[in-house]
Amino acid sequence: MNELDQLIQAAEADFSAATEPARLEDAKARYLGKDGSLTSLLKGLGKLPADERKTAGAAINAAKARIESALAGRRDALKNAQLEAQLAAEALDVTLPGRGMTAGSLHPVTRSLERIEALFRSIGFDVADGPEIETDWHNFTALNTPENHPARSMHDTFYLLDETGKVREDVLLRTHTSPVQVRAMLAHVQNHQHLETMPELRVICPGRVYRVDSDATHSPMFHQVEGLWIGENVSFADLKGVVADFLRRFFENDDLKVRFRPSFFPFTEPSAEIDVAFMSGALEGRWLEIAGCGMVHPNVLRFGGFDPEKYTGFAFGMGPDRLAMLRYGINDLRLFFEGDLRFLSQFQ
Repeated sequence: MNELDQLIQAAEADFSAATEPARLEDAKARYLGKDGSLTSLLKGLGKLPADERKTAGAAINAAKARIESALAGRRDALKNAQLEAQLAAEALDVTLPGRGMTAGSLHPVTRSLERIEALFRSIGFDVADGPEIETDWHNFTALNTPENHPARSMHDTFYLLDETGKVREDVLLRTHTSPVQVRAMLAHVQNHQHLETMPELRVICPGRVYRVDSDATHSPMFHQVEGLWIGENVSFADLKGVVADFLRRFFENDDLKVRFRPSFFPFTEPSAEIDVAFMSGALEGRWLEIAGCGMVHPNVLRFGGFDPEKYTGFAFGMGPDRLAMLRYGINDLRLFFEGDLRFLSQFQ
């Protein structure tokens, strides 16, 4: 048996003994690598006489082809063995019953919105809706926030683009649901303009709003619920009674402390921030800002078609996302919108 036959047999034996791809590649290097046995023979062809070089080269190339064929066969065998082992480990019993679909449930923010609407409906408020893409007039001007008013800096606004890609400053994603109040006022006046004295207007305006903000307690898209009550003798005392009663009923806590702090909003005067103090749980003893409110500014009444000499009203706004966080003990607003079933399944 010549040297090439011995080399072929040794390579086939080493390949057959390799039980893992890594070991097979090690065996390949001993024969076909840069310093392998067969490679060394090929490098030595230049030292042979010219008449022997052609015959020796053909024999070496034939040996190389046999070794490469044995290597490819062993690779396929190891790959197939690995696949068979994986299939055996992951075998399914198709006769077993399926797992079925788990029961769905309402999103916690949806639960909170429905609860808020039910509580306000119980005291005579209607639910109003409006477009999420608003005009600058409805979102700012009609709410006593004209162009260049410093209050506009309180809102980080998403403006829309026209067909050429230029920013349109007259169309935007609404930054609050207050434009719905303006639309509700205009519609109310239109529907009752034939009456000497209009009936009271009581609405809440829930919906999505948008601002350029994102962290653990803020989201670029979030929800608001704003309320409006307009009549001939509506006072700040009515506002305090409605809001305080709602918060105690929402949190199911008759001992909930509620306070009103002076503040500023362009669409109300006087204005106030609403804080609550929880008397138990992780938030015991802490005052938390939960809403804003005030008496509707006379300019807003005029924009809505009401005579401010005859009618007064109050408005308030709160975030149902924050209310849901407090009600369910959630400390990161982003959890509501990530779609993680591990989180959402807790509310089934």
